[in-house]
Amino acid sequence: MKNARHTLALAGTVVLWASAFPAIRVGLDGLGVAGLSFLRLAVASVALAVVAPLTGVRPPRARDLPLIVLCGLTGMSAYQVLLNWGEVHVPAGTASLLVALAPVFSVLLATACLGEALTVRIVAGSLVAIAGAAVIALAHGGARVSAGALVVLAAAVVQGIYHVATKPLLRHRTGLEVACYAMWAGTALLLPLAPGTVTAAVHAPAAALGAAVWLGLLPSALGFVLWGYAVARTTLAVSTAALYLVPPVAIAVAFVWLGETPHWAELAGGVLGIAGVVLINRRRPAAGATRGRAQRNATAKVTT
Repeated sequence: MKNARHTLALAGTVVLWASAFPAIRVGLDGLGVAGLSFLRLAVASVALAVVAPLTGVRPPRARDLPLIVLCGLTGMSAYQVLLNWGEVHVPAGTASLLVALAPVFSVLLATACLGEALTVRIVAGSLVAIAGAAVIALAHGGARVSAGALVVLAAAVVQGIYHVATKPLLRHRTGLEVACYAMWAGTALLLPLAPGTVTAAVHAPAAALGAAVWLGLLPSALGFVLWGYAVARTTLAVSTAALYLVPPVAIAVAFVWLGETPHWAELAGGVLGIAGVVLINRRRPAAGATRGRAQRNATAKVTT
């Protein structure tokens, strides 16, 4: 039963995060890049503020505030603005394929900033993923589409910075707590957009407002709650592997919701990109585990 709940939490996270990409396309119609960026974060912040006392979220430590501001700036404020801006020109499915490259930048930044080892596997996986991103950016051969793809790729970069910046915080805070801190900080940083958002919301169509509320309540707020629940109860390998399903689910949702059909070159580039991420995240078995398997195999041969 417990495993079933964990699987459902991961599945819910994948579906919610995948649905965000087509929902952004709907929300941009009327709210614009700035309005949708702020309104989504504001709705998510209010929802998490309601949930925080019920889930035991603790106040942040004063010495963690600079890192929290960095997380809010990169993973929330800049990510939202760049992704929304990119999706003005890039289809939802294509955007999901590019954002899936965020782990590549996380690993490279962790190598540069945190002193983590740079292995042949990481280099090879990064090159494969970057090649995939190049194929997506050049899929249609149009400068406008390529520029939009580069903006979405920049969103993946700042998301990678966010993942690295959260690592010190996660040593003494839960994933949900860090997500709350970052969401609140990111919303505060976008407060200058509030007046324009109110003006845009007054004239926006109901579909755009509904998409913004959906994005804030479900992919942003509930998505982080489900992700925190699943990650706390499953291995990192299992939870990370589940995220590889976000792009194909996003493409399917975009096809049903928006009628978008991805270009074959975009799909090919997406496969390359995800293959690179999978290669980077592969973990060699520990030496002890390898010796244990060897001993069991030797025993099996003797007994047979």
